[in-house]
Amino acid sequence: MCNLYATMKMRAENAALARAMRDRNNNQPPMPAVFPGYAAPIIARMPDGSREMFDAEWGLPSSQKAQIDLASKRAVKLRAKGEEIDKARFDELLRLEPDKGTTNVRNTSSKHWTRWLGPANRCLVPMTSFCEPDQVGGSRENVWFALDDTRPLVFFAGVWVPQWTSARTLKDGPVTRDLFGFLTTEANAEVRAHHDKAMPVILTTEQERDLWLSDAAWPEVAHLQRPLPDGALKIVATGVKRDEVIPA
Repeated sequence: MCNLYATMKMRAENAALARAMRDRNNNQPPMPAVFPGYAAPIIARMPDGSREMFDAEWGLPSSQKAQIDLASKRAVKLRAKGEEIDKARFDELLRLEPDKGTTNVRNTSSKHWTRWLGPANRCLVPMTSFCEPDQVGGSRENVWFALDDTRPLVFFAGVWVPQWTSARTLKDGPVTRDLFGFLTTEANAEVRAHHDKAMPVILTTEQERDLWLSDAAWPEVAHLQRPLPDGALKIVATGVKRDEVIPA
């Protein structure tokens, strides 16, 4: 599961390669480390067919079951302290239960995800390298992957949910913002040697990007949820939290 990546190309280059007609935040500098819960650029197709680049927060809505389970645990603790938890009080606990977000989508047959796999919710997430912890060797050392040492610009196959209201923290309470995440799949040889659970779905060609942002229904784009071919990735850094190398 990828929870850290870098996008080091200038925003104008991201927009140009993705053929975005507009960038809502063209002053943002390159990002050597993108973490869950923070804003990063995505490219999505608008209702009129044009493409726009804008910032969204990394972390899609968690499932209702996950939130109910968390709220139930909180209710148990409150009852132990003598507080009465009726249905109205539990509904309020559920509304305020912090949702840290889900960064990656793997099970695309889940009812939780199928509602957001259509054309209106697919997006491109620009990146130059991504990081996985070395859990195969047991070191947990960060291992950064890119197509090659020059770290060319490519895109994750992303999913976004506009104007979702939920609580990220108990202190802040419910807030409304655009959210995104991206698909994962089985790991290819390079990733599997260090992190055998999964790797992000990466789109490397204009044809793949155009199909992902097209009107095609999910069954017509589902084949894009696949690992890159063995040999397509290279380790470009290890042991660091930021990939600050500026691509050529």
